[in-house]
Amino acid sequence: MPFQIDGSLYPDVTPPEILDTLADRVDFLARLCSAWDFGLLPDQSTVIEIRREEWCFTVDECRLLTSPAYHLLRRWHDLPSLPYLGQQLAYIRDDPSLEFI
Repeated sequence: MPFQIDGSLYPDVTPPEILDTLADRVDFLARLCSAWDFGLLPDQSTVIEIRREEWCFTVDECRLLTSPAYHLLRRWHDLPSLPYLGQQLAYIRDDPSLEFI
């Protein structure tokens, strides 16, 4: 059964039926990570799909260095870590309880 693409990630265009090119997959990951970073969590089938080995190359090529969700995807695919270039909020970074989370 083919992967069901979440149409809500495509408010500006008609969602593709399949993600058969690298460009389509990178676009999907960029949309997914953007939504995820703003608290819109993917459904279970999406998580299962993007954790498949077939997505490893796309995740590595994507390079969304400002996205926390993207860095999680890299970890899930056992890819080398890259520098996080996103905002680091002082009230979180300097929280003494952070080391216990």
